[in-house]
Amino acid sequence: MSRTEELSRRKGTEDGKSPGRWIALSVLVLAVLLVAVDATVLGLATPSLSEDLKPSGTQLLWIGDVYSFVIAGLLVSMGSLGDRIGRKKLLLIGATAFGLVSVLNAYATSPEMMIVARALLGVAGATLMPSTLALIRNIFHDPKERSLAIGIWGATASAGAAIGPVVGGALLQHFYWGSVFLINLPVMIVLVVVGIKLLPESKNPAKGPWDLLSVALSLIGIIGVVYAVKQVATHGLSWEVWAAAVLGAAMLYAFVRRQHTLAAPLLDMKLFKHRGFSGAVLADLLTVFGLSGLVFFLSQFLQLVQGREPLEAGLAELPAAVGAVVTGLLAGQFARKYSVRVIVTGGLAAIGLALAALTVISKETGYPLLGAALLVVGLGAGFSFTVTADVILSSVPKEQAGSASAVSETAYELGAALGIALLGSIVTGVYQSFTAPASVSGPVADAAHESLGGAVDAARSLDPHTAQVMVGAAQDAFVDGLRLASGVGAAVLLATAAAAWFLLKGQELQDGIEH
Repeated sequence: MSRTEELSRRKGTEDGKSPGRWIALSVLVLAVLLVAVDATVLGLATPSLSEDLKPSGTQLLWIGDVYSFVIAGLLVSMGSLGDRIGRKKLLLIGATAFGLVSVLNAYATSPEMMIVARALLGVAGATLMPSTLALIRNIFHDPKERSLAIGIWGATASAGAAIGPVVGGALLQHFYWGSVFLINLPVMIVLVVVGIKLLPESKNPAKGPWDLLSVALSLIGIIGVVYAVKQVATHGLSWEVWAAAVLGAAMLYAFVRRQHTLAAPLLDMKLFKHRGFSGAVLADLLTVFGLSGLVFFLSQFLQLVQGREPLEAGLAELPAAVGAVVTGLLAGQFARKYSVRVIVTGGLAAIGLALAALTVISKETGYPLLGAALLVVGLGAGFSFTVTADVILSSVPKEQAGSASAVSETAYELGAALGIALLGSIVTGVYQSFTAPASVSGPVADAAHESLGGAVDAARSLDPHTAQVMVGAAQDAFVDGLRLASGVGAAVLLATAAAAWFLLKGQELQDGIEH
């Protein structure tokens, strides 16, 4: 290699423009794609899994929830661990574990084994998302390239969530339920083999010890809060829910207090003093809060009210992913041209208006309105989520990128839990007010009032006319609840848009290349 070539190569590396950076990004988005797909495919596999493993109702809830509980509880800890031992190392260890534990999930032989396997998958999953975003922060030193890389990262997450039901539906038509986990293996093998070669290592040089007491406080605190809000949605208030909420809040308070006393905290609380960082995190949490209830209940609307097959319902929701992919790739460019707060506020307002449009839906609403609303939701989410992720990463020193990424991901998890719990309570409360036909017996009526799916199942034991009347009343009540929840979600998103306008005032994305 000539002296000129050597100098050129060194300059490219210093400027964050090493030739392999985009290939390295492709490795990172593989991990994102896998986590996003895995979060959505289990729902489709639940009927087959239930028939095979025969879990109780409580066990089935834990199979569905324990993955998100563990991920939410460990995100901050894993982000901080990556800052200390190296983000590449943590990503590759986590990816290997994710692949191996996926096999354990696929071949689980009892409900208890499945719950443990899902929990272990959550531990591995918690290492992936913060590591990928933190590595992007350290691979791309040119802020404009980094914005595009974050856009690709976010677009992949959106696409993964959308294609999960499609891929899952296709697999379940030809193979057994464990196939939805086995698809993780080839992806993880590629990720690890290519990642060893191409991903650069990065860590915080002033790392300090990994405080295990802080890890425990964070884990117990977040799981306690998330568990409490999810239980409220399904079972209402009880002493167990109050106990979990109080314990979780107390542990989180103790966690925050402890971080202020440590020389090398697990999470530097000074990050929240940056208005742009705090505003972006709050915007993410409230946006996911407003969206999660919509996505969760709209799937039921498409299948149980309008009678679409699972695969058709999954395809019907694709406009949201398409919109998010398109605007995610353009968000950084637009934010530099029109300002951060204009793009984030505009994106949030678009989502709010789309949710407001859903307050007029009925059982007979045609797909054009639903598809248009989903497209606008995706367009707004692509703009707001991509720019807030960029703001969060740009607001902190790159040595703390793992912790900052973990805070962002934790906001998503908490927002989703709160949204499903609180908006779910609205839908459930309105739904349970419907009146079953007088001839329907107590146990059947009770089953019908549990959920819309329960009403459809219970109707199979009735004569056709009575079944039609009961299911029709249940569907009307569900749509009433969905309209009200959409209105609340719209109000939350529009209020968040107004708050973002003030919190992100003067916030700009970087332009100069970091050295």
